[in-house]
Amino acid sequence: MAYLIAEEGRSTDDKQTVIEITADAQNPAYWRDVWEHRELFQLLVWRDLVVRYKQTLIGFSWSVIRPLTMMIVFTIVFGGFAKLPSNDTPYALLVFTGLLPWMFFATTFSEAANSVIANTPIVSKVYFPKIILPFSSIIVGTVDFVISFCLYFLLAVYFKHPPGWNVMFLPVCIILLCLFVMACGTWVAVLNVRYRDFRYLLPVVLQLGAYMSPVGYASSVVPGKWGIIFALNPMVGIIDGFRWSLLDAGTPFPTFSFAVAVGFTVVCLIPGVRYFTRSESRFCDDL
Repeated sequence: MAYLIAEEGRSTDDKQTVIEITADAQNPAYWRDVWEHRELFQLLVWRDLVVRYKQTLIGFSWSVIRPLTMMIVFTIVFGGFAKLPSNDTPYALLVFTGLLPWMFFATTFSEAANSVIANTPIVSKVYFPKIILPFSSIIVGTVDFVISFCLYFLLAVYFKHPPGWNVMFLPVCIILLCLFVMACGTWVAVLNVRYRDFRYLLPVVLQLGAYMSPVGYASSVVPGKWGIIFALNPMVGIIDGFRWSLLDAGTPFPTFSFAVAVGFTVVCLIPGVRYFTRSESRFCDDL
């Protein structure tokens, strides 16, 4: 379906010249249109940030309290009761470096998946490239991520366990995490519009994912014969990549699991973006 996006002018015989762009990620004009709507993108990001902490007593402090509370719970359960190994790393720090990528993924993926439905009024009345919606969810989640990351450095100083030179690899892990969220979010955002059951299924999947990913424990506790199957979860490679970059525990780089995460992201991202853009024309009918 083609969208009318601009009017260049009228001639003396009152004929109208228009520019039409088909919503397709392979069309360069579509991405130029995305760039032209950058102010809308900024407004959506700012609106979501304001709404998230509106009428809360402690505002952005929730970005510290949530991961800190989960760190304490996981440390007590897995490190205290279960006595799981931590590779000579303070268990609280091991948990927190798993929570950093996981909480970013869980929050931004959930918001990206619901981004179209949550913006039904403007989606159904105003034309703009809808891919802006899941993109803006990632930027909003980045704010919480940065705040939580500052807390990590305070914990690293407290436990006298600062990162080493491996931290130079951290930007690669962060970029991969954002792309992975986008890969998953674009697919589920469309499915969520068409099949509303996904909005009820998503919290269950994320809850299970927190225990099926090495958030509260090290990947090394998974027995060898199950390790390969375990590593097929893309979040395993991403979390282990974060830990390898931040903890400097002398453990080898998680080559296999990280390669799985990269491969999954590449395979799903491009088709996911194309699927999303090609489905834009049906959003108004499905909402």
